[in-house]
Amino acid sequence: MPRLIYSVIFYLLTPVILLRLLYRAIKAPAYAGRWFERFGFFTPSDSCKDIIWLHAVSVGETLAAVPLVKALQAKYPDHRLLITCMTPTGSERITAAFGDSVDHCYAPYDAPDAVARFLKRVQPKMLIIMETELWPNTVAACCKRQIPVILANARLSEKSARGYGRVSGLSSPMFSQLTAVAAQHGDDGARFTALGLPAENLHISGNIKFDLDLSIQIRQSAAALRQQWSGSSQRPIFLAASTHRGEDEIILQAFSLIKQSVNDALLVLVPRHPERFNQVGDLCLEAGFSLARRSNNDLTDTADILLGDTMGELMTFFGACDIAFVGGSLVANGGHNMIEPAAWGKPTLSGLSVFNFAEVSRLLAEAGGLSLVENAAALAEAVITLIKNPEQAQQMGRQAQQIAEANRGALDRLLVVIDNSLSG
Repeated sequence: MPRLIYSVIFYLLTPVILLRLLYRAIKAPAYAGRWFERFGFFTPSDSCKDIIWLHAVSVGETLAAVPLVKALQAKYPDHRLLITCMTPTGSERITAAFGDSVDHCYAPYDAPDAVARFLKRVQPKMLIIMETELWPNTVAACCKRQIPVILANARLSEKSARGYGRVSGLSSPMFSQLTAVAAQHGDDGARFTALGLPAENLHISGNIKFDLDLSIQIRQSAAALRQQWSGSSQRPIFLAASTHRGEDEIILQAFSLIKQSVNDALLVLVPRHPERFNQVGDLCLEAGFSLARRSNNDLTDTADILLGDTMGELMTFFGACDIAFVGGSLVANGGHNMIEPAAWGKPTLSGLSVFNFAEVSRLLAEAGGLSLVENAAALAEAVITLIKNPEQAQQMGRQAQQIAEANRGALDRLLVVIDNSLSG
């Protein structure tokens, strides 16, 4: 009965959902396209191969899935991967990362008819969901058709667990239907079982984001970019990555303080969402800074700030900077992936809101590779200290990198879970 009520509400809200897509299309026109996919109208390109369906809701999950997709392609060459997402930026990342080596579309809305239509057309042999993008009707429909559902690299914060607990009549059956959950940490796993996941279906595999691959090509690109940005004067480069609304102002306040002590510092500012690029550029100019844009290939010789207004380059930016701040953390957003700068051996800074990466931030902070700051003044002080004490910055970077290296191996453990579920 709870799922029936949920489905009725979903259908009633569908016009509102579509209006929201139109509203978002004002700033990001791609939201106005490919609506038919969101209602389950999709046909795989190769009808002769069995499909493994992998869902990555947006950019972060897509990037985390890159090594997994490559491993699945190597392990199951007779299968075709279908990768779904919910956002245009996620779609762009999937296309850029995999091209036509995979099928791709938007995931169907969690309405019974859309899900049924999609499953009938695709007939997947397995559904792998990245992290926590769970939908009751999708899970139930797969269970009914005996399609294994794996929650990969799963995390569940206390806040999210409380939310699921408030609708236990709907969420408990869904958790009980999951074939396997490969959780990042034991605390995540305990929350899943408390919400209804059978204990035998829980596996603690670690975080596959530690298994990222810094190829020779990306290392060379980062080195070239660093030389371009720092110039002959070797100016220090401070990267503020994946910033959110309300956070850019704090970064700019901090940078004003930094410039008073380190006048030649360059801030590379990368907003999380592309629809905010121009807005953040305007904020930089209003604050009195000279601005260069990455999308224009502007020179940074005389610029105070380089606006990272491109997609798909953030990993390279981490390799090119001296100090990295990971955004979504000075506002109540839960933070973003600080494993990436750690893998490069960069001293890493973050705000206090890190519930999306609670275990990662704990490991890095305890090892001395991550410093948490609460406001603009504290951020500025941390950056100035690291710039003026390069040995301290190098030591902090080494400690971060050691944690990144020590926690690799989650991908192999996840592949065992997937193989057992697919063959079983």
